[in-house]
Formats: sequence, structure tokens, C-alpha cells
Amino acid sequence: MSATTRKTLWVDLTLHTIREEILPPEVVERFLGGLGLAAYYLYQRIPAGADPLGAENILAFVPGLLTASGSLMTGRWMAAAKSPLTGTWGDANCGGTFAPAIKRCGYEGIFFTGISPEPVYLLVDRNRVELCSAQALWGLDSRETEETIQQLFPGRTPAVACIGPAGEKCSLISGIVNDGGRMAARSGLGAVMGSKRLKAVVLRGTTPVITAHPDEMRRLSTRFLRTLRFQPPFLNGGAARLLGTVMRSLPLQMRQDGILYKFFLQKYGTCGLNQFSLETGDAPLINWRGTNQDLPPRRSESINPDRIREREFQKYHCFSCPVGCGGRTYFDNQRKETHKPEYETILAFAGLSLVTDLETIFTANEMLNRAGMDSISAGGTIAFAIECFENGLITLQDTGGLELGCGNSTAVLGLLQKMIQREGIGDLLADGVRAAAARLGQRADCFAVHAGGQELAMHDGRNDPGFALHAALEPAPGRHTIGSYLYYEMFQLWRKIPSLPKVSRIFYPKKDKYRNEEEKAVWAAACSQYTALLNAAGACLFAAFTGAHRFPIFDWLNAALGWQRSPQEYLAIGRNIQTLRQAFNARQGAPLKHPINPRALGQPPQFTGANRGASVPLEKLAPLYWQQLGWDPQTGQPTPEAMAALGLPEV
Repeated sequence: MSATTRKTLWVDLTLHTIREEILPPEVVERFLGGLGLAAYYLYQRIPAGADPLGAENILAFVPGLLTASGSLMTGRWMAAAKSPLTGTWGDANCGGTFAPAIKRCGYEGIFFTGISPEPVYLLVDRNRVELCSAQALWGLDSRETEETIQQLFPGRTPAVACIGPAGEKCSLISGIVNDGGRMAARSGLGAVMGSKRLKAVVLRGTTPVITAHPDEMRRLSTRFLRTLRFQPPFLNGGAARLLGTVMRSLPLQMRQDGILYKFFLQKYGTCGLNQFSLETGDAPLINWRGTNQDLPPRRSESINPDRIREREFQKYHCFSCPVGCGGRTYFDNQRKETHKPEYETILAFAGLSLVTDLETIFTANEMLNRAGMDSISAGGTIAFAIECFENGLITLQDTGGLELGCGNSTAVLGLLQKMIQREGIGDLLADGVRAAAARLGQRADCFAVHAGGQELAMHDGRNDPGFALHAALEPAPGRHTIGSYLYYEMFQLWRKIPSLPKVSRIFYPKKDKYRNEEEKAVWAAACSQYTALLNAAGACLFAAFTGAHRFPIFDWLNAALGWQRSPQEYLAIGRNIQTLRQAFNARQGAPLKHPINPRALGQPPQFTGANRGASVPLEKLAPLYWQQLGWDPQTGQPTPEAMAALGLPEV
């Protein structure tokens, strides 16, 4: 079978043994690779009730099936395990250059079991696979770790994925870092790596990836590249903000074509729509209790993407990506360098805590990257702490003298440092808002904005109910990269799968977002299946936003594998993966509908601002969504028929 090595690597950290396994061809046929491969193994091999920080948990590193195949924007990799943050299925998606390194080592996935007696890192070279001592690396931050390891291997620089101090200290909001600041940040998987005393994975392979039809792969890539090349010169941050203001004022919603987002993404990166999102109500403010009126344009000008772009000195491209939405930037009066802050990081501080000082945001970004801590969860946790402080649940004595308050940059950076080091109040907060609220008691739970234990991203479900739906119903809760009503519009899957509803109107009433639950459930199920497929292939979500008629994911898969499957058949593979992840949660006894803070659902609705009067009909949507995926509409449990279709026993 082309495009796959059909091999996986298994590392027992307790026994320090390493072995290879052959991947059965039927696994590729049903689940492809990447997320699907991780779901296949973790569902079967992590026992019910396993401690996420214990020896029974399995940590997977998986590239996409299309990675290094000659396709474009398919260089993503994923980490997966039982999440210590949520107790559910956990995965985290990352870019950079680590994904092709796994494939070039000849593996479709690397899986870690057990717990090492001492800190180690895994080395996979052309002629050797071994566990090496990481005693000298333990305590280093992620950038220091990567640079130190790379100095050990002159010549062909290895790819490195590692944890920083947050992961070593098993912070439940820690992630796994590669390329000096790209992070598989969500689900707390850095803590899993830290609990296993696995400091890093170091890869130096050279095995090529062979596809069934390389000429067709090149033809498809050339055609897609032509789509990406057009870039209008007139875009700027101020225009984006003004567009957001106009759209907020209109009673109508405009159907979105993702090629428009590509224009901003290519010029600015994800921060290109900072002010646009604030104006339209997409970005939550003041721990989800504020509105766009709390950060008007005159105050948000500091995070205008033009101000951020002024600090960029080099574009950053993930593997096989011609867009280059990342960037390397200067801060601290150009004395220091950091990855350009992403939209999520900027709004997690500027939106949730009103810290609009750009220097503070850049500093926090670098601190988080080096520590290996999720910026979404960190920002949400700091906003939670501020509200607790305002309500007397956290005192000045608790904070060590930090006067917590919205807009207090000094206090925010001081609190973040305590969280990274687990010092004082930071130890309480280093495991996220749910754990902190449980320890604080009283009314703290009201201020803890999360879904299933994971802090919500900077996209407000009151503005787009699809974000709230996926945050509460996905096997990995609290995620924003799976689906929304906006995503469905941009994916334009109906162009490839005519049975799916077409969004034909360019303008439609904004109130329609909160109606027609049956159709919206079809949209949501399609998003879940499609993004599961993307994550199995290693594809970038931003590439998929350009539309299924432009991004040739189905054709690439056929050309790579030598198949002749239809888009509908590939979407069914996405359903297989979703079902297996949901079955994982059922086996672990985790909730299949994750509790979500009422604020995020508009309960009660806001009285002012862009999202005034809006609430999410989650109770109506949940059974309809589950039914679309072939699960029990009352419980969300995968049915025996759904499991039988996977060739696996029911839960």
C-alpha cells in the first residue's frame, strides 16, 4: 500500500524496550493514519479507568497519512492520549517540521507506554533507535532543550519535540513544543509526557515517502498552488476592523468564503482579524462576561495586526506550506526574538483580561512557548483568577502581593510566572480553571469558563452556536478547531458531496444561526467528520477553509494510496474516527456531553453588545447531532451497529 510505511514504533519506558509493529492494511482502509491511527490503538490498548498520569496511559505521536507525499499544507502532526485535564480522549494538533520527520524515520506513529525511572529522550536515527539519558536536559525550557539536543548532532539537524518546565511539573495545561515555539498545546498532553519522564523525541530519518501516482500528486499540488498565489495588495488591519463594525451593525449575516480569510492569513497570520473578531462579537471579553463595548476600537488599536506585523522580520512556513501564516518577531526593544503571537494568544490576554499592552502580550507569548504551556488555557485561567480576586475568593495574601485586575500587565506576567513554576497561588492555577475552582470552592465554579475541564478558545458560541456545540459534544471537549457554522460555510462540502445542505444565500438574517436545529446538526456532523479526516491526513485546517472544491484532499488521498474512493466514502472514514473517539470516552466512563459554563451558552443572554439576546439551543442540538453520526440520540453512546461497522467490539 503506497503512502504508508505500515510500521509503528512502540516504546516501553518502564522496561526501556523498543519494538516495531506492522500496521494491518484494514486499519488504513478504515481509519487512514494520524488521528485515526491513534484512535484505533488507544481505544483498544488503554484500559478503562486508566490514570492519565499513570503507566497505563499511552502517548501517541502521529503524522498525517499525506505528510511528505508531495501534497501541500499537509504537514501537521498530532499527539494523543487520555487527557489528564478532562479525563476524556485528548489530542493536540501542531505544525512545524516534526511531522515529516516521523514519516522519514519510517513510521506511521510512535507510541509510548509505561513510566521511565529517570528522565530520557528517544532518539531515532538512520541506524539506531534508543532511549538516551535526559538528566542534563531536565529543567531546561523548550528552546534550550531543542538547541542543546541539536548541538549534539552536527550535520543533519534533528527534529525535536519536547516539554518545558510546565510539562515537567505536570501542569494539566501544558503542551509539547517543536520548532522553538510551535506547540501541540491542548488537552494537557505535556503533563502526560512529563509524568512518563520523557523529555523529548529526537528524529533524524531519511526514508522517502512513496505514493501510488506521483505525477497526479504534483498536478494537484500545482493547481492548488495557483489558487493560493493571488494576494490583493489593499488589505490592512484598519479595513478589517471597519468591516467588522459594519457587519455587527447589519441585521444580516454574510456567507463566508474562506479564500477571503486566506488573504488576511497570508499577510498577517492568524492575528489578522483581531479587531474584526472583537467588533463582530466572535471574541469573548472579561472572562466571557464582557462585550465588544468593553474594548472599543480606540483601545484595541494596540493589537491592530499592522502593529504586530511591524515587528515581524521573517515569515515562518510549516512543512509543505506556501502560505506562511507564522512569523518570527522582535520584542523588548528588538533585543529578543519570539514566534509571532497567534490570535488565540493575543485575545486570551487582550480580550479575557483587557491586557492590551503589546509588549506584555509578546512577553507572555515567549514565556508560554519556553515553558510549554497552552496560551488559551493560561489566559482563561488568569481571567478566572482576576474575577475570583475581585469577588474575594483569592486575596492579596494568596497572590503574594499581586494586585490582580483587568489591564494590570505587571500582575498578569507575575501570575503567569508563578503558574509556570507552580509557586504559591501558581500551584493552584497550573491545572486550569476546573481544578482551581474545585479547590477554592464557594462560588468559584461560576467564574470557571470551560467545557469538560478545558478552557474555551477565543470564539464565542453566542456569536456562532457551532463553536459551543462542538466544545460541549466533541470527544475532546473545549476545542475550536473542529467545527462551527462559519466553518461549514467555508468548507463548502456540498460542492463535493451534493447530499449535504447548500448555503446558497449570500446574506441571511443573523437570527437564522439560532434556528433550524435539524439542518445545523447536519452541518455540525459534517464538520466533525471532515476535520477528523483532515487530522487523519495531516492537513491544515486553514487550507480546508479555502473550500473543498479548491483544496483537493480527496483527490490527493486517491493519488497517494492508489484508491478510487468518493468524497462521501472519505467522509465515512471521518465518521469512523469520530465514533472510535466517542467509544473511547464511553469505555473510560467519561461524560459524552461535557458540562459547559452557562456564560458560553448565553444563559442568561447579554443585554448589550454584539451578542445581545443570543443563546445557544444546545439541548435541542445534542440529540440531533448524535443521531446524524449514528449514535444513540438520547445518550450519545455509539450504537452496536456503529461499532460493528468499524470491525471492533462495542463498548
